[in-house]
Amino acid sequence: MNASFSHLGICVSDLDASLRFYCDGLGFTQAGAHDVGEEFAALMEVEGVRLRSRMIVKDGVTVELLGFDAPGVTGDGSRRPMNRLGLTHLSLRVEDVAATAAAIEALGGTVVTGTRTTIPFGESSLDFVYCTDPDGVRIELMDLGG
Repeated sequence: MNASFSHLGICVSDLDASLRFYCDGLGFTQAGAHDVGEEFAALMEVEGVRLRSRMIVKDGVTVELLGFDAPGVTGDGSRRPMNRLGLTHLSLRVEDVAATAAAIEALGGTVVTGTRTTIPFGESSLDFVYCTDPDGVRIELMDLGG
């Protein structure tokens, strides 16, 4: 089989806020924009679909932010447990976990402070924390000590 990775999609409640969060806070760059309508209803299994799609890219990985104008979104935006089947989180290597976490909070995300974990590693340390985007998508920040 000849398959290659294309992108990962995230349904968002406020497309503009999510663009600011991912681009300004985490360094993604907007790479494309599409308006999608009823022609994709069968594929998406959503009747009366009307959405704005924004493709963002970082380090060769593409994420599609999906802002549904119709019929709207469902779900409560709570963060998923790590042991729930399905996708669990996005993971980003950062140089400063605390500074990136502060930027995430300033842009509408949440830092899950109880997950902060620092592990000695030789003469350095490994530093991790989980955060969420404005819609509860879990994001792991990790500093692997250079």
